[in-house]
Order: sequence, then structure tokens, then C-alpha cells
Amino acid sequence: MKNLRNSVQLIGRLGQNPEVKTLENGNTIATFSMATSDHYKNAQGEKVEDTQWHNVVAWGRKAELVSQYLKKGSEVAIEGKLVHRSYETNKGEKKYITEINMNEMVMFGGKN
Repeated sequence: MKNLRNSVQLIGRLGQNPEVKTLENGNTIATFSMATSDHYKNAQGEKVEDTQWHNVVAWGRKAELVSQYLKKGSEVAIEGKLVHRSYETNKGEKKYITEINMNEMVMFGGKN
């Protein structure tokens, strides 16, 4: 059975164009935000939409594919793993972030 210990699968739309960088060591990294939405009816029978935002990171060839084919509004399915990390800002503040390191991607829609 596939390793399920730290696996995330999402279908959603990009909230912005991917940001792509080439690092000093030659690796390519692409980051983007992705929205997933859930619809339900509350106790009063009103339709409610709940949108969650996710930070996604792609490396290497996957980052190149992301930069080539995805843009704001693109619908995509991703599979990856959750990563929690912290960093320090220029002002010395410690920030915490949760990201999804993408392993697989399926693009929806036609060719643009």
C-alpha cells in the first residue's frame, strides 16, 4: 500500500500565477497558492461556501511544468506531503508556515 502517513490530495484553483526561482545550486522552485472550496447548507438552510487556502511548493522538473502550464485560475489536482517550517524575517520576527511539497499534478481544462 502506498505510504499514507503524510499524504495530501487536493483539487482547487490557483490564486495567483506561480512564482518561479532558480536557486544558486541550479535547482528550480515554484510556489503558488491554491484555493479549495466546500459548499454546505447551514441550520437555516442557507448555502454556505467555505474556502481554504494552501501554499504549494514544486521542485525541479515539476516546478518547470508548473511555470509552463499553470496560471492564476488554473484548476489542478495535486498530491504531496505536508511540511511545517519556520523562518526569521529581516526584522528578526520568527514566522511559521505550513506548505504542501507537491509530488504529483493533474491539470484540468483545455490548452490555453
